[in-house]
Amino acid sequence: MTDKELIESIRDRPGLYTLDGTYYATVMLVVGIDLGMSGRLLDGWRDWLLARKGEPNSRMWICLVLEDAFPGAGIWHWSHLTQEQQQHAVDHLFTLLIAFLSERDAV
Repeated sequence: MTDKELIESIRDRPGLYTLDGTYYATVMLVVGIDLGMSGRLLDGWRDWLLARKGEPNSRMWICLVLEDAFPGAGIWHWSHLTQEQQQHAVDHLFTLLIAFLSERDAV
């Protein structure tokens, strides 16, 4: 299974991975997978997000995804998200991560 296929599997069957639909839980699973892979999953991820944004930023990737999901809203922390926003943030994370993995693996 490729990294992209793994992320698609998590996106398509979150219950199988004991996810509760929150951004925090999803991020922690992705971070755990990355740690288990010795950083291979997310290698270049933050740089890719910054290049996409087109401006320098010192925030962690977790916050960069939220900024991208809610442009101009000033949402940088998952604790401020409504249930609907949680789902949007999770969906956006998967969209970005799959796009990143597709580009990374095409090289």
